[in-house]
Amino acid sequence: MEQQALLDLLYIAAFTLCGLAFGFGPLLIVYLFSPRGTRQLVNKTRIPIECGMLTIGPAWIRYGILYYLYALMFLAFDVDVLFLFPVAAAYNDFPGYRGFVEIVLFVAILSLAIVYAWNKGVFKWERKVYQQQ
Repeated sequence: MEQQALLDLLYIAAFTLCGLAFGFGPLLIVYLFSPRGTRQLVNKTRIPIECGMLTIGPAWIRYGILYYLYALMFLAFDVDVLFLFPVAAAYNDFPGYRGFVEIVLFVAILSLAIVYAWNKGVFKWERKVYQQQ
């Protein structure tokens, strides 16, 4: 029993270290391999650089808030659909219609979010014209 608890702690420590390595590893790699000279050049000349390349046109572009609302709606429903797969697999073993009813209730609640967004006018894409200054 004590050996199993120690083995479980070693697994948790290994997963934690791997998670930290995956999180901080890319940051360390970028810090070690990024060129040093371009940072000083950008700071001295004040040239906006996008992904290491000079920009074409103005550096600041205004995006409508509807773009972000679409992105948030997509993200919310994408995550919810991911939850449907394990729930459907877990409720597959239940006899009767209980699992089906709960999944339909879950999807109905998600549909209320679409109806709410529709009533608020999120899905109306109105083109706005900005004047350049």
